[in-house]
Amino acid sequence: MASRVSPQASSPEDPPGNGQLDPPSLVQLAAGAIRKMILSGELGPGERLIELSLTERLGISRPPLREAMRLLQQEGLILVQPRRGATVTTLTEQDVYEILTLRSALERTAVELGVPVRFPERLAACRAALERMDRAAEREDRAALVENGYAFHASLVALAGHRRIDEIYASLHRQLLLCMARNLYVRERYYEDLDVHVARHRHLLDLVEAGDPEAVLAELAVHGERSFSQR
Repeated sequence: MASRVSPQASSPEDPPGNGQLDPPSLVQLAAGAIRKMILSGELGPGERLIELSLTERLGISRPPLREAMRLLQQEGLILVQPRRGATVTTLTEQDVYEILTLRSALERTAVELGVPVRFPERLAACRAALERMDRAAEREDRAALVENGYAFHASLVALAGHRRIDEIYASLHRQLLLCMARNLYVRERYYEDLDVHVARHRHLLDLVEAGDPEAVLAELAVHGERSFSQR
């Protein structure tokens, strides 16, 4: 069962007015907890979000819960309809096809422009995201694995140094998270554990660092949208 959400207190070593960010609000913490349930697969596509159940589980009242759900609705992770309430967003096969073919086109263009990598310091973000994926797999934290999987792919796209491609890719963020959560669930259920999932990404980064764009593109072809249709 998920822990009850509570705002984190500021560190006593951080005096007020030092320019540091405020701790997350109760609304942000609640949104994060529900987001984790969705991305981990605990709340599946089309599943209703029952306010009474969530307030009891998270230990909060209805007003912050409703604000949290509004945030998630803006992110596209949940759908709120009159008389039906809130449900986890369901992507149709056409939705998945459109999102992933667009992702594939953006990644392909980024690889063509960015591999071999001309600025090695850009690889630091790729390695850092992969390390976070590895730690998430060790903890069996599927939501963190999905979110850092997106960060890994976004860092590969950033190797091209193309601001407009980065912005378009970022605009797909939440939609890609839903697709990647679905992919992780299917792979883990049928033929791939979390460690193998991370290993596939490590192999992809090895190819990028080797500087062979054709090999990277070939790996992306099976790593990307094709993997969502294979069972």
